[in-house]
Amino acid sequence: MDLETDASNTRRRGAELEDALLDAAWSELTEKGHAGLTFDAVAERARTSRPVLYRRWPDKETLVLAAIRHHYDTEPIDPPDTGTLAGDLRELLRIASERRVEMAVMLSAQLAGLFSEAGMSLAEVRGRLIGQGTVWNSVILARAAARGEIDLDVVPERVQNLPFDLMRHELLMTNAKVSDEFIDSTVDGIFMPLVQHYMGRSSG
Repeated sequence: MDLETDASNTRRRGAELEDALLDAAWSELTEKGHAGLTFDAVAERARTSRPVLYRRWPDKETLVLAAIRHHYDTEPIDPPDTGTLAGDLRELLRIASERRVEMAVMLSAQLAGLFSEAGMSLAEVRGRLIGQGTVWNSVILARAAARGEIDLDVVPERVQNLPFDLMRHELLMTNAKVSDEFIDSTVDGIFMPLVQHYMGRSSG
C-alpha cells in the first residue's frame, strides 16, 4: 500500500488518509456548497496535494458523492425492535429524523450545482449513495413479515417505502426534524391502514 505525505510532513496511508480527505471534502461542501467546493481547497484543508485527491476521485461529482456517503456511514442507525411493526416504525422515524435532518438540509441547500452539472435528480443521487431502499426498512419489514403483521408479496413496495418517503419530503420541506404528530399520523393514520387494506383484500 503506498504512503503519501501531507503538507505537515506526517505520513498517512490507506483508510486514515482517505478519511481525512473525505472529512475535508464534507466540511468544504457544508460551508461553501457544491459550487464553492474546489480540489485545491479540499487538499489544503486535508494538508495534502491535488494529485492525491485526483488519484482517488477523478472529478468533483465523484468526490462529492463519496464525501456524502462517508458522512452518512459515520452515523449508522440500528433498526429498533419494539416487537410490533408500528412501534418499530415510530421509533425508527424518530431516530432517522434526528440523525438525517442535517443531511436533508445540506442536500436541498448546497447541492443544486451537482444536480445541474451532473444532470442528476435528488432521487438519482440518493440511489447512487444508498440504493433504492434502506437497510433499516428492510430489517423492520422482514421482522414484521416473520410475525405475520405484513405480507411483503401483497403490500406494494410503494406502500412499504411510504413512511420514509414522507419523512424525507417533510425534512426537505421544513429543514427541521419531524414532529411526534407527523410520525403518529404517518404510521397510524396512513401506513398501517394501507397495510391492513392490502392484507384484507388478499385474504378476502
